[in-house]
Amino acid sequence: MTNDTRPLTILCLASYEKGQEFLRECKRQGCRVLLLTSLSLKDKADWPREAIDEIFYMPDVDKQWNMGDTIKSVSFVARTEQIDRIVPLDDFDLEKAATLREHLRVPGLGETTTRHFRDKLAMRMLAQAAGIPVPEFVHVLNYERLREYMARVPAPWLLKPRMEASASGIKKINNADELWPALEALGDKQSFHLLERYVPGDIYHVDSIVYDSEILFAICNRYGAPPLDVAHGGGIFTTRTMPRGTDDERALQEMNRAVLRAMRLTRGVSHTEFIKGRADGQFYFLETAARVGGANIVELIEAATGINLWAEWAKIEIAGGRGSYHVPLARADHAGLLVSLAREQWPDTSAYNDREIVWRMKKPAHVGLIIRSHDPRRIEQLLNEYAARLQRDFNAVLPPAARPAS
Repeated sequence: MTNDTRPLTILCLASYEKGQEFLRECKRQGCRVLLLTSLSLKDKADWPREAIDEIFYMPDVDKQWNMGDTIKSVSFVARTEQIDRIVPLDDFDLEKAATLREHLRVPGLGETTTRHFRDKLAMRMLAQAAGIPVPEFVHVLNYERLREYMARVPAPWLLKPRMEASASGIKKINNADELWPALEALGDKQSFHLLERYVPGDIYHVDSIVYDSEILFAICNRYGAPPLDVAHGGGIFTTRTMPRGTDDERALQEMNRAVLRAMRLTRGVSHTEFIKGRADGQFYFLETAARVGGANIVELIEAATGINLWAEWAKIEIAGGRGSYHVPLARADHAGLLVSLAREQWPDTSAYNDREIVWRMKKPAHVGLIIRSHDPRRIEQLLNEYAARLQRDFNAVLPPAARPAS
């Protein structure tokens, strides 16, 4: 609540359809909920309208909004609405929210700190300065520095967009002769990229709740096939919770603390990814985001712990810097997630009937399952079995450019 006892008014930004549980929790907490979303979603998105007081639509091209028009539109709304919080529900909305907060002087992450969670170059530089291991990288800017880098760091490398999410736009470069044509094709967009040493290995993600700069909850998880491989080659996306208390789990918890401290996250949720190099067994920081993980990772974590990160994020935003927040007591189960594109519009997974199944995806042309058990070995067994069955029964492959955003 605000000082004048009126309900908090929270403006949520959503270029893509997601965050329904965030909206519901805001309403459960007594807030006035406004949603600004893409016009292209008007007749497609299944928003929980019972939890939303007003919906506003921004004209978009491929979910991209004109920022100048967005500022004017929100400022117009603010003539009659006292906006107390601005929250981005998708990774691509973080910068919009930061710019709007700066313009309206609303509390929350500003443009500089938001950059730490959106710009892959900025986050690597901050992590490196804090002594956190990162794969060797260079900004795609000065050609002499690029030549020096390629002479010093063995190929292959990854050419990465600085501001994309997940594996979007990443290109593997096998030698210098491949790099220069790739840069030529980018034209004036070259400086929006970085070049990074390709590290073969297993990829992990740590999902956290932070309040008053303290990590109150963090759970470590391990992907099956690297998301980059799934994004470019197809297959089954899997991830599972890690056994607690192992050497790897403790190392990831410590690295996650160091990363979020370096990025200066004060309040909110985060999704941070690491890779364990196959050659040297060392963990390296890959990227972080001030949002919940995509691809149904929220449901995975809720299955294992009982904690819904969307709902907890809403509570944190409502508490702000002056209220109080306490994380719920978490269960210590184990869970695994499988997701695949499907050849059928509505796949029938009734033949998958083990009692460990606690969630089934309901999304056209997709198939997904979450399994839960007290025994991590049972999770591993079922993930391996189900991945093979889903590949055989349902899996379809689209080219990367045709795949929907997570």
